[in-house]
Amino acid sequence: MPEAPSNHADPLIFISAAEPSADRIGAALIRATRQLAPAVGFVGVAGPRMAEAGCVSIFDMTGHSAMLLGTVGAARRGWALLRTARECLAQQPFAAAVVIDSPVLHLPLARRIHARGIPVLYYVAPQLWAWGAGRIRKLRRWVDELAVILPFEEEYFRTRGVAATFVGHPMFDRGEWRPPAADAVDRIRAGGTPLVALLPGSRKHVVAEVLRGQLEVARRVAAESPAAGFAVSQANEHVGPLVRAACAGTGLPVRVHAGASAELIAAADLVLVASGTTTLEVAGFGKPMIVMYNASRVAYHLCARWLVRLPHLALPNILAGREVVPEFMPYYTSTEPIARCALKLLGSPEKREAMSRELQQIIASLRTGNASQHVARMVLELAEKRSASASSCLPVAEPPPAP
Repeated sequence: MPEAPSNHADPLIFISAAEPSADRIGAALIRATRQLAPAVGFVGVAGPRMAEAGCVSIFDMTGHSAMLLGTVGAARRGWALLRTARECLAQQPFAAAVVIDSPVLHLPLARRIHARGIPVLYYVAPQLWAWGAGRIRKLRRWVDELAVILPFEEEYFRTRGVAATFVGHPMFDRGEWRPPAADAVDRIRAGGTPLVALLPGSRKHVVAEVLRGQLEVARRVAAESPAAGFAVSQANEHVGPLVRAACAGTGLPVRVHAGASAELIAAADLVLVASGTTTLEVAGFGKPMIVMYNASRVAYHLCARWLVRLPHLALPNILAGREVVPEFMPYYTSTEPIARCALKLLGSPEKREAMSRELQQIIASLRTGNASQHVARMVLELAEKRSASASSCLPVAEPPPAP
């Protein structure tokens, strides 16, 4: 196991992030916390961005995360993660712990942390308002503070007995949100007009399902609009071979862009995007989009349809309380309706402009500008309470006997 920070690290915080998006959020939190307390140390389940920010990584799950019911391989790594984390928690004097998103992994981990008397802050709440509401009891028992990133979540959790605080969305922190370089955007736009961006996600199994459908939609658009260009986002190196293989031989004027999602979104006239946090990034740019996700139809009807409690599943629509962007999920049997929707939007600048205005209004509520700093203060306060509690439990020395 990697060595923890030296003894001058005070306090020492355990932190866990299991997905690429959580790795980015965790890195921003580490930087914000060290601005407030330079001597703080971080150890835990960390991806490359958190490690770069100064976290000692005992396990990296970010390249193997799974969605919905997950995969056997991800489950095996999840159990390995829990064993490694348990050993680490037993060996180091942690003052507090932060777990980010991924409730399938982090609720069991929170239970193990709580059992050791370490206060737990859960950052990016499990979406119990959408499905799995019965897990609220686990949050009440094992989590001390909940930092939520969607405005309506604070009331939802507080009315159910969980100490929740809305902190804003870390994606829109002042230190994290930067406009892309204009020359990079111009280079991407030179690929064709109109330009359609394809964002298939960062997980291999999601890319495998969604990108195939996105490329089918692109073929239909190209047939109607031969001058159109297509740009595909390669979110990370893990999905690179999958993305390139799917695009090869399509006969489309499609270019793959690695690590340039912001530039790609800014350049696009329309974005085909996999369901998830990236939809908020697209909305932040005010770009018209179509949200896609193609889960197992059998699994959905056997299980998920009885758990999902919302009329809309795309995050912009959930925030708006109505359909602002077209969504084709949790699965689709044909891409023809998606292609018709894409062609209709591309053929109507007025509809795209109206969608853009609505998206910017939705995102305004998330732009607090200081989510990472807010959570950093919450973490340090938990650590201080833990230290104060531990000090109050120390035995008081007997005074020396009178001479």
